[in-house]
Amino acid sequence: MGIEDQFKDKAQQLKDEAKRRAQQGQERGRQQGQERGRQSQERGQQGQERGQQARERGRQELDDVEDRYQS
Repeated sequence: MGIEDQFKDKAQQLKDEAKRRAQQGQERGRQQGQERGRQSQERGQQGQERGQQARERGRQELDDVEDRYQS
Protein backbone atom coordinates (compact mmCIF):
# COMPACT_ATOMS: atom_id res chain seq x y z
CA MET A 1 0.00 0.00 0.00
CA GLY A 2 1.50 3.24 -1.09
CA ILE A 3 1.41 6.56 0.64
CA GLU A 4 -1.21 7.82 -1.82
CA ASP A 5 -3.54 4.98 -0.82
CA GLN A 6 -2.98 5.77 2.84
CA PHE A 7 -3.96 9.39 2.25
CA LYS A 8 -7.06 8.33 0.33
CA ASP A 9 -8.10 5.94 3.13
CA LYS A 10 -7.55 8.61 5.77
CA ALA A 11 -9.49 11.15 3.70
CA GLN A 12 -12.37 8.70 3.36
CA GLN A 13 -12.34 8.04 7.11
CA LEU A 14 -12.48 11.77 7.81
CA LYS A 15 -15.35 12.22 5.35
CA ASP A 16 -17.28 9.37 6.95
CA GLU A 17 -16.67 10.79 10.43
CA ALA A 18 -17.79 14.26 9.35
CA LYS A 19 -20.94 12.84 7.79
CA ARG A 20 -21.74 10.83 10.92
CA ARG A 21 -21.27 13.87 13.15
CA ALA A 22 -23.41 16.01 10.89
CA GLN A 23 -26.22 13.46 11.06
CA GLN A 24 -25.94 13.33 14.85
CA GLY A 25 -26.10 17.12 15.00
CA GLN A 26 -29.18 17.19 12.82
CA GLU A 27 -30.88 14.60 15.00
CA ARG A 28 -30.02 16.51 18.17
CA GLY A 29 -31.32 19.71 16.61
CA ARG A 30 -34.53 17.99 15.57
CA GLN A 31 -35.06 16.64 19.08
CA GLN A 32 -34.37 20.01 20.68
CA GLY A 33 -36.77 21.69 18.27
CA GLN A 34 -39.50 19.20 19.10
CA GLU A 35 -38.93 19.71 22.82
CA ARG A 36 -39.06 23.49 22.45
CA GLY A 37 -42.28 23.19 20.47
CA ARG A 38 -43.79 20.94 23.10
CA GLN A 39 -42.82 23.38 25.88
CA SER A 40 -44.26 26.29 23.95
CA GLN A 41 -47.50 24.42 23.40
CA GLU A 42 -47.73 23.58 27.11
CA ARG A 43 -47.14 27.21 28.06
CA GLY A 44 -49.89 28.27 25.67
CA GLN A 45 -52.27 25.75 27.14
CA GLN A 46 -51.45 26.91 30.67
CA GLY A 47 -52.14 30.47 29.60
CA GLN A 48 -55.52 29.48 28.22
CA GLU A 49 -56.37 27.69 31.46
CA ARG A 50 -55.38 30.72 33.54
CA GLY A 51 -57.50 32.93 31.31
CA GLN A 52 -60.46 30.59 31.66
CA GLN A 53 -60.10 30.59 35.44
CA ALA A 54 -60.00 34.39 35.49
CA ARG A 55 -63.13 34.58 33.33
CA GLU A 56 -64.94 32.18 35.64
CA ARG A 57 -63.93 34.20 38.72
CA GLY A 58 -65.12 37.37 37.00
CA ARG A 59 -68.47 35.81 36.15
CA GLN A 60 -68.86 34.58 39.72
CA GLU A 61 -68.11 38.04 41.09
CA LEU A 62 -70.69 39.58 38.74
CA ASP A 63 -73.25 37.03 39.84
CA ASP A 64 -72.48 37.82 43.48
CA VAL A 65 -72.90 41.55 42.88
CA GLU A 66 -76.17 41.02 41.02
CA ASP A 67 -77.46 38.83 43.85
CA ARG A 68 -76.61 41.53 46.42
CA TYR A 69 -78.45 44.20 44.45
CA GLN A 70 -81.47 42.02 43.85
CA SER A 71 -81.79 41.12 47.53
